Amino acid sequence: MWEADADDLFAGSSDRGNGQGAPAERQVPRAVTTELTSDDIDVERSLRPQSLAEYCGQERVVENLSVLIQAAKARGETLDHVIFSGPPGLGKTTLAGIVANEMGAKLRTTSGPAIERTGDLAAILTNLEEGDVLFVDEIHRLNHQVEEVLYPAMEDFFLDIVIGKGPAARSIRLDVPRFTLVGATTRTGLLTGPLRDRFGISYRLDYYSVADLSRIVQRSATILGVSLDADASAEIASRSRGTPRLANRLLKRVRDYAQVRAGGKITWKVAAEALSFFEIDELGLDWMDIKILQALAVTFRGRPVGLSTVASAVAEDPSTLEDVYEPYLLQQGLIVRTPQGRQATLAAFEHLGVAPPV
Repeated sequence: MWEADADDLFAGSSDRGNGQGAPAERQVPRAVTTELTSDDIDVERSLRPQSLAEYCGQERVVENLSVLIQAAKARGETLDHVIFSGPPGLGKTTLAGIVANEMGAKLRTTSGPAIERTGDLAAILTNLEEGDVLFVDEIHRLNHQVEEVLYPAMEDFFLDIVIGKGPAARSIRLDVPRFTLVGATTRTGLLTGPLRDRFGISYRLDYYSVADLSRIVQRSATILGVSLDADASAEIASRSRGTPRLANRLLKRVRDYAQVRAGGKITWKVAAEALSFFEIDELGLDWMDIKILQALAVTFRGRPVGLSTVASAVAEDPSTLEDVYEPYLLQQGLIVRTPQGRQATLAAFEHLGVAPPV
């Protein structure tokens, strides 16, 4: 049970309770970030599929969800709580919306950082209707006290509240409508064990293949009214780091280039020229990725270098370097982490056209 006064109990009726007041994240260059900005939100929403049938990629997840949703609907029950994990931009928010649509339920959205107090969570939960889907983005950032309140709500659909303090304190139990909690996290390791165990359905989303991304680009081009041939969509997909959000963002930049310099029609040549113009190379690396590789391969001559030293060399924040740039460079085998620090691989030297040290 947790203590609350009247003001705390209904504090969640503010914008924080509906996810509109989440703290701003640090800014990183648009070419590589998978975080949405205000300019992208409306367009991104229009490009998101609304059903499992429209969803491209993640075949195992889609097929499993289809079975689970059909079974829950046939029994007239709410879907078990679901958590999606994986890197940013892979479709976790989109899948939450699809779960709500397929269940014929309303989607309520918030985020972990936005739920600052137990009263915020209580207000959100008590305002739900039967069968609603509550989506909590970055759920690993919930504080411990809020998590403690969430546990009985997820398992038994009630809240125990102590109102007042001292001899005048009294306990009340609030029933919560049966709901489905859909959580999303980019940092599975930061989830506490008790919270993770209360999700009956758990999926990790993987990076998308070029073929899947090509289909996503073609679908998005149709929605945006862009003329795009198959080779052009494949070229955009191949430089999108396996991430649909980046694929859609690159499509919009290629569309802009084609409108100004190619009469609006996007062929393979136009797409390749546009992506080169915006400094996205054939591996999907942008100017900062290249700068990092040049620092490791040329400046430090292939020797292992500490993270802070690399960050200083490229004038970037170490946490941004580690969270935003390194994962893709590691995935592509261009750098390795050693006990002594970061080190460029032979593939990095070949990509830069630089002779490796003897």
